Parts: sequence; C-alpha cells; structure tokens
Amino acid sequence: MKTVHLIFNAHLDPIWLWPWQSGLDELLNTCRTACDLLEKHPDLIFSRGEAWIYRQIERINPSLFSRIQRLVKQGRWEIVGGWWIQPDCNQPSGFAMERQIAMGKEYFISRFGFFPDIAYNVDSFGHAATLPGYMAAAGQKYYVMMRPPPVDKPLPARVFRWRGYEGGPEVLTFRIANAYLANPITLEHIENSLTEMPAGCEQTMCFVGLGDHGGGPTEELIEWCRENQDAIPGVRSVISSPSRFFKALEEARLKLPRVTGDLQPHAVGCYSIYRPVKLAVRQAEYRLAQAEILRNKLGAAADKLPALQRGWENVCFHHFHDTLGGTCTPSAYPQVLAQLGEALSLADENLQVGLRLMVENLPAAPHQRIIAYNPSHVDFEGFVEHELWLDRLSWDDGSIHDERGRRIPEQSVHSEALSEGIPRLLFPVKIAAGGVRILSLRRGAKKSPAPVKTTVRKRAISNDIGIGVTGGVLPRISFARADITLTPQIELIDDPSDTWSHDINRYNGPVVARARWHTPQILDSGPLMASLFLRSEVSRSRLTAEYRVYAGKPWIELRLGVNWQETHKVLKLTFRAKAFGERRIDGILGGSLVRESTGAELPVQNWTLLTFEGGAKLGIVCPDVFALDATRKEVRLTLLRSAMLANHDPHPATYPRGTVADQGMHEFRFRIWAGDQVTPAALEKESVQIQAPPLFADATKGMPCRWSEMK
Repeated sequence: MKTVHLIFNAHLDPIWLWPWQSGLDELLNTCRTACDLLEKHPDLIFSRGEAWIYRQIERINPSLFSRIQRLVKQGRWEIVGGWWIQPDCNQPSGFAMERQIAMGKEYFISRFGFFPDIAYNVDSFGHAATLPGYMAAAGQKYYVMMRPPPVDKPLPARVFRWRGYEGGPEVLTFRIANAYLANPITLEHIENSLTEMPAGCEQTMCFVGLGDHGGGPTEELIEWCRENQDAIPGVRSVISSPSRFFKALEEARLKLPRVTGDLQPHAVGCYSIYRPVKLAVRQAEYRLAQAEILRNKLGAAADKLPALQRGWENVCFHHFHDTLGGTCTPSAYPQVLAQLGEALSLADENLQVGLRLMVENLPAAPHQRIIAYNPSHVDFEGFVEHELWLDRLSWDDGSIHDERGRRIPEQSVHSEALSEGIPRLLFPVKIAAGGVRILSLRRGAKKSPAPVKTTVRKRAISNDIGIGVTGGVLPRISFARADITLTPQIELIDDPSDTWSHDINRYNGPVVARARWHTPQILDSGPLMASLFLRSEVSRSRLTAEYRVYAGKPWIELRLGVNWQETHKVLKLTFRAKAFGERRIDGILGGSLVRESTGAELPVQNWTLLTFEGGAKLGIVCPDVFALDATRKEVRLTLLRSAMLANHDPHPATYPRGTVADQGMHEFRFRIWAGDQVTPAALEKESVQIQAPPLFADATKGMPCRWSEMK
C-alpha cells in the first residue's frame, strides 16, 4: 500500500502580477481563512512558510497571529521553510543568502520557539549547488522544491539526497510533481505524485490548495480529498504535512539515490531580465555588508548611526524569486526599487557619517589629508580614483604622500564634472581588510615624474607586462606573455521568447547585428593608466566601450555603455577561441562550480574561468552580468534582454500598452585576464574589489592655511 501525503498549502506570491500591498491583503485573507478551516476541521493540517508573512500578520492583526501560534502548538499548522521569504536561489550574494536564512531563523525562534528543519522553495527558478551547505549550517535536513521540472532537469527519482559538491553536506530533497496547487483537484493530480518514485519507496507528497495569489484549502477541496482517499487502487491518501512525510521516509534515507551539483536550469530568461532590480539588490547587499564592518569598528559610537535591520529586511524581501527574477508587472517595480533605495540609503549614511566619526578622532596635521578606509573582509590592492576639493586651485605642483612620507605615484584623469578646477587623481593604494590609510597632500615638494608603465600608439594601448588593446572595427585584446589574442564581439540575437523564456535552455536564434566600432580615441596616456574609447551602433542601440590597461595589472578593464532600444532581442558579449576545454568554472551564489560547456544558458555570479586546450586560462570578471552560455568554441555573456515584462506564454506579446524590458542606459564593468596564473580566488577578489571599493574622506583638521598658501 502506497501512501500519498496530502499537503494543504497556499502558494503566496507577495509580488508578481500585483504590487506588494495586494500580496499583503491576500496573505491576511488566506491565513484568516486557513485558521477558520482548521478550527472547523480537527483533522486538517495547513503548511505555511516565510517569516515575512508571519511578521506582517503579527503587526497588522495580533489576534490572528495568536490563533496561528495556538494552532502551531497543536500541530495543526506546520511552519516550513523558515527563511525570510522564498527567494531566488541563484542571484543573491552568498553572504546575503546566509542573512536571508538567519533572519528567518531568528524570527521563528523568537516567536514560536523553534526553527523548522524543512527548507521550502517550491517556485524558485533553479537552485545553486551551495544551498545544501547553507541549509545544513542552519540545522535544516530536508528540502522541498519543484523547479526545474523533469523536462528541464532529469533526476533519478522524485525524492533524493542532494549535495552540492562531492563529500559535502546533503539534504533529503523532494521534487513536487506537476504543481504546488490543485484547483480543481483530480485523480490525475494525485497519480502524478506517484511517478518517478525510487524503488522500495512507498511514501510521496501531493500538494493541494489554491495558489499564486493565495487561497489555500477550500471546503470543496477538503470534501473531495476525503471522498477520494481510497479512489486509486493500492494507494491511501491521507491529510498530512511535510514533516510527517519526511519522518515516514527517514528509515529509507540511505537507500535513496544521491544527486550532486546544482539543480538547473529553469526559466533561463529570469537570469537576465529586468536588470535594474538585480543591480539594486546586489549593490544594497554589498553596501549593507560594508556598513556592518564599519559599525563593528566604531564600537559604541555606532549608536549614533541608523540601524541596518530595516535595510536587510528590504533586501531579503526583494530576494523573492519573482521580484529578483524580473517577472513582476512593470508598475510593481517602482515600489521595489524605492524600498531597495531605502536599504542603500541606510547603508550609505552609516558608511559616510561613520567614516567622518573616525576622521574626527585623528590628531591635527599641517597638511590636507585623504582618509582611505577598506570596509571589507578582503585586502584591497589596486588603483583608485578620488576627486579633491582644492578650492578650484591647481594641482600642478601637488603630490600625495603615505604615512612614512613616501611619494605615491598619481595620474590626473578627467573629472566627472565638466568644469575646471576639480582635480581627479588616479593612484595605487594597498589597504588591509578593515584597515585605514592616511595619505597627505603637499605642495612644492620635489615632484619627480612617476615611472612610465603604459604605452600609447595611434590606435593601441599597452602596459609594462604585455597586456594590450588595439582599436579598430573589431578591437583586439592581447596577452603577450600567454601568447593569447582575442577579439570580443557584441552580438544582437533574435529572441521571440516570453519574460521567462519558457521551453528553451539557450538563445540560439540568428545573430541579426554585430557591433562595428568607429575610429578609436585615446582618452588617457599617463604613466599608470592608458585608455582607448570607441563608439558603435547595433540596430537601434548605441554603444560605448572604454578599454583600460593599468601599470603592472595582468588584466584589461572594459567599461561598456549601452543605450538599449531593442525589442525581442538578446545582447551578448562573445569571446571566441579555437578550442576551450570541455569544462569551465563559474562563480555562483556564495561559491563556484565546475560546469560542462554545453551551450546552455546558466546563471553566473561575478566571474567565469575557461581553460584553453594548451592549459592557459581565460578569466572574465563580470559583476554586472548574471547569465552566460559557453561551448568549446565560445563564451557568451548575456548583457540585456528586451522581452515584454510579465508576458507569460501562450499569451502573445502584442498588447499595445505592454512594456519592453530594460530600455535605456546600462553600464557594465569587466576585467579580462588570460594566462597560466588565473585562479578562481584571484577572480573572486577582483569582483569584491569592484563591488566593495574603499571609502574616502578629505580631512583638513589642523591645516593652518589654504592650499594655495601651503608649502
């Protein structure tokens, strides 16, 4: 006799085809109705997760919250998941995913006295290989998911032991069949849950209830389940909960198949659609993390600064899979971006005011100073740019000196303001993790020129270690020591798919246009950095590219600007080679993963590392890119997609008032690195240095005179 555990639930999307306040209304209605039904039907069990939902009920309707607490104690209302929200499980930063879980855990322990050992993300668009480690670290042993379905990701069974890496922690995982809801319910829905079961396993789960915009169980569903509990021969359906299912399955755990790696892909369009929310989440994550480091350094003085909790709550709420996945209605996103802006503003106030609190403790000095602080867990070593306020006076005889009086080489670059008298300096600096550097500005000191380590020709730039760029219709980048030359190409590809890119796993449509660059222009030709600037058009979109080489740095920096004006297209940055290896290493949520280069579109985080057949490596740091595909002949980074927002197949994307995704200006930063010494650790460090740069403050405490009068 097989047992089907009927799981009454309500899949609540707080934001999707409605704004967050509509999701708030629905969660209150759904949970109130669920309490009414549980109190009427003593055998009914309801399963519900997400700390954010309970938090809203607690503050809006305390009496309803008390009813839920009572039902939880009775074992009638089961808390599953336990995270702050059901997040996208690919795109949050690793440390932010840890916060997502920790905030949920703290909330449930404080309100209910426990944290569920069942994690629960039934609608997320794929699952990173690092997740079993995060779940195990939080004390969770089980996982319920649904996507990717079998058509996207064949698995040995519906229930399996999942681990991300060989020898790593594993969680017992159940993949829901067909859907997490049933309206109306049929015997076929029950029968689907019995498919793909491993040999000897007599237990499965079938999820019933209304979903997406809430609803949960209804009287009709309850009655149908009771009437049909023995309708399938050899099968008994019982009203149950995920914890009862996993308890019944535990004895067979070691006999279940094991799956190693990530669970991808599904809805590959979600990895790149609606870029503003992806950038806003990432930026807020890093700034909040930096602000916490600064607060720890300040100690008690941090009490003068606004708390960061609300900022983290906003960020973790907008980890929600539809929000971060870019599938919500256009009108929902202004509120999302405003809440993420609040998180960023809280972090920024902590960072900027907190740094000035630190500066106030410095002793007076006769020279103007630059205070450089590295609020990071990673040492910083690189070039920075800082604009000085010298009362619109010349920097011609100025120089920067370190704490021991040694001159630091510097180079003037164009100021951001198109105005005279605001010097912008580029200079190298090393700052330990959490460290502070105090640099002084002096006039009149003997100013020997910095050693020239970059070379400029008419259409080419290079540095002292053989890294170079040659401009032209197709710019060429070269790494002399590795004997590698590459020609990056910007390609526009036809993409008729919907918002999610349902039913495809790669963008293999025809290339409809390629960038052909105009005459290159040298912008910088100093001793420390040289830059080459180009313009182009691709179809209706305009592009700018600034290539930079720096003294002693083994990588080329590319700053790409795109004024995106396409519809139903994908824009890719492509690197081709005669023969890449069959595998590559991609940065992923909180780690990295070796992947087969099959051409499938997959999520990426911060960087990718490919190996040429001869052993040399190509590393690409790409913190502003969220997806790529690769084969043995090419790697293509997905920059932009112009699908219609909230367009779900089979509905045609022909509505005149529909919104095309991501129109307007976009900026991207890349560091391209080739040779034998490129490592995942080096690429990850570069990505952190881009996303969590040092802070700067100008200190004039103790200066006896103006810059013009200084010696």
